[in-house]
Amino acid sequence: MSDKIKIFTISDHPLSPSGVGTQTRYIIEGMLKTGKYQFVSFGGAIKHPNHDPQHTKEWGQDWIIWPVDGYGTADQVRAMIHQQKPDIMWFMTDPRFYTWLWDIEHEIRPHVPMVYYHVWDNYPYPSFNKVWYASNDHVACISRLTHDILQTVTPDVDSSYIPHAVQGDVFKPHEPEVIQQFRKEKNLDDKFVVFWNNRNARRKQSGSLIYWFKDFLDKNDAHDKATLIMHTDPKDVHGQDLEAIMGELELIKGEVLISKQKVEAVDLAMMYNMADVTINVSDAEGFGLATLESLSCGTPIIVTLTGGLQDQVTDGEKWYGIGLTPSSKAIIGSQEVPFIYEDRLSGADVTQALTDIYLMSPEERHNWGQEGREWTQKAFNFDTFVETWDTLFTNIHDKYGSWNTRTGYDTYHVEEI
Repeated sequence: MSDKIKIFTISDHPLSPSGVGTQTRYIIEGMLKTGKYQFVSFGGAIKHPNHDPQHTKEWGQDWIIWPVDGYGTADQVRAMIHQQKPDIMWFMTDPRFYTWLWDIEHEIRPHVPMVYYHVWDNYPYPSFNKVWYASNDHVACISRLTHDILQTVTPDVDSSYIPHAVQGDVFKPHEPEVIQQFRKEKNLDDKFVVFWNNRNARRKQSGSLIYWFKDFLDKNDAHDKATLIMHTDPKDVHGQDLEAIMGELELIKGEVLISKQKVEAVDLAMMYNMADVTINVSDAEGFGLATLESLSCGTPIIVTLTGGLQDQVTDGEKWYGIGLTPSSKAIIGSQEVPFIYEDRLSGADVTQALTDIYLMSPEERHNWGQEGREWTQKAFNFDTFVETWDTLFTNIHDKYGSWNTRTGYDTYHVEEI
């Protein structure tokens, strides 16, 4: 029997490139490097060629990944809990995907404490989530907004603010001559480059951005002086046909370029370095990892002041890019999420923000970007991220135990009527 703390995780596949998958991998690998942990993981949210258990060459049997459809099923969780006997269950993403899991918390929590890494995009306070928040031993929150929501809706639940982190040794500024050579190879050496790195999905406002970028080009007579690079799938079924929009607006001479091939992190870092600004105009964003990576590379950002993007663009006093206040807040919802704000930007505000950075000198943009790099190293550095999760897991293990040592959870409670 190993004396290591065994953690069972459920999330996007931790070797996938999604923000949830990437951060899950960062946490797991950071913990494994301490020598104190073992992991068994459900890797979900992608289509698998098969469902055989997987492991990495580096971590061997200390980290086994089980491919699952969706995020797994109640029976799969029951089997994993009783076969693997983990000490902690950890899971991450939007709560809509885990109501089935909380439905069986009375089967899990008598044996294993549940730690939820919470993603939520916006106000009003989601009172309808209260029952789900109360079904955990600890809720770690992705943004200050999310943490405020948690503390307000369920103040009795233990919680903490743990923002995403960025690998500063990968996403880092490159030497000017290296950047210039790369831009020259891409025929962009004399262009103002705007970078957008997101999934082509409705809330990301990808089509709107192309329209607004054309307005920027028209306003500044910059059709041959600026390029928008969109790192995404232009035909994503959850988004718009970006190539059709480009054709409709006659942006077919290099004004908008599509990068749709998946690339390694080091290549993505070069793309951030090549850009003059990275933009995110989403109407809802739990965190927005791409803009944090951009700041870490020394490239300023333009973002909607929504969700976790607010934590990145300012420290409350200084700004590391341009934060755009939504021009409207529409209450939208569904049967699962009865109400939530959708933060919409004014196209004129986006056009003006692009113009403001376009008119800055290269030196001004560079210096601003360096301040952003320093900010990410202070507030979102990888070492602090790993230390924070290590401390949290250790404290939960010591405080709540598991199986024969489990404390802090009663299978019933008494109320006076």
